[in-house]
Amino acid sequence: MKTELQPVGKELWTRDFLILFFTNSLFFAGFQLLIPVIPLYVTRLGGTSGQVGLIAGIFVFSAIFIRLFTDWGIKKFGKRYCLFIGITISFLSVAGYYLWLSVGGLLAIRIIHGIGFGIATTFYATLAADIIPVSRCGEGMGYFGMGTTMAMAVAPAAGIWLMNSYGFGAVFFVSALCQIHALLGVYFCSVPAMPVADEVRSDLSRSVWDRFMVRGTRFPAFLAMLFGICYGSVLTFIAVFAKEVNIANPGYFFLLGTLCMCLSRTVTGKIFDRKGPAWVILPGAILFLAGLAILTATTTLTAILAAAVFYGFGVGALFPALQTWILNLVPASRRSAASATFYNVLDIGAGGGAIMLGLLAGATGYASVYIYSTGVMFVFLAAYSYYYVNEKKGAATAMK
Repeated sequence: MKTELQPVGKELWTRDFLILFFTNSLFFAGFQLLIPVIPLYVTRLGGTSGQVGLIAGIFVFSAIFIRLFTDWGIKKFGKRYCLFIGITISFLSVAGYYLWLSVGGLLAIRIIHGIGFGIATTFYATLAADIIPVSRCGEGMGYFGMGTTMAMAVAPAAGIWLMNSYGFGAVFFVSALCQIHALLGVYFCSVPAMPVADEVRSDLSRSVWDRFMVRGTRFPAFLAMLFGICYGSVLTFIAVFAKEVNIANPGYFFLLGTLCMCLSRTVTGKIFDRKGPAWVILPGAILFLAGLAILTATTTLTAILAAAVFYGFGVGALFPALQTWILNLVPASRRSAASATFYNVLDIGAGGGAIMLGLLAGATGYASVYIYSTGVMFVFLAAYSYYYVNEKKGAATAMK
């Protein structure tokens, strides 16, 4: 069986890691600029709350669909060129947003954008995992994700400011600018091309289900889906929710929440490597649950900022922990498939949740989004607690 080389040294901040870190940050900045703006753009075009959820959902489902073909892409083009393709599609999609002045046209562009996003996110994470030393995987993926987190700290608030100051066209222009700079940066990344492993060759003949979800990752994937429902509910609806309850400038929520995510990631990755997933996932779930619970009754800026703190620390712990847990369950040669699995289930949660919660919001108001999300996060916490207790019992029995 052919294997891929995995770094065994301890150097993390190499030239190639830094290039991937910064270009990933730019790519996500371009994406995050649009997060609070697209729902407002839909309503500007005359869309309903249900259509807001549909447009958010169709984006992630197109990303899920394209990830089924990631192993074919590796065989045909290699990981680095697949990343080029994904960023290029994203750039062209963003550049075309302002050309469509109808909800139907926007829906079509979102499908194409979702395809580019699905390819790029999968291969950014895969290439990063390939060059991170094995002994520092949790720490490395935590730091790598900080690029996304830092983009979230600035981009959503910047998107709202650009929209208010210069209009929707300015938001789409700056987003496209971020994408093209990410594309140019990746050109200088010299991550070595790795041979196509036997597992990848055999994966091309697997069923759609096995390509969608790598075997051995189903429980953490289930948790990632539940997490995606709650995470997506915040990203998709927080701007329109704040408008409904008359809270000015929801960009402060993203700014404070993302600052807390950055602080969380600097600590939780090392804890994951030394102590294991439970030491990060359990406290992260409790913090995120508290943030969602506060949002259910939020009517003031102070309350929404308090929710942002709990949300930020919780998501900063859970996102990289779930991602690293899934990546660690497979050999290095299957990391692209494992990365696709993580983002697929995350996006199913975010996309499916956005559609269903958007329909509920149309009938009962946006506050109900966070009531249901709180319930979902409680299920997450209960499921992992049950798993953890049984895992400890199994370990104790094996030692007898």
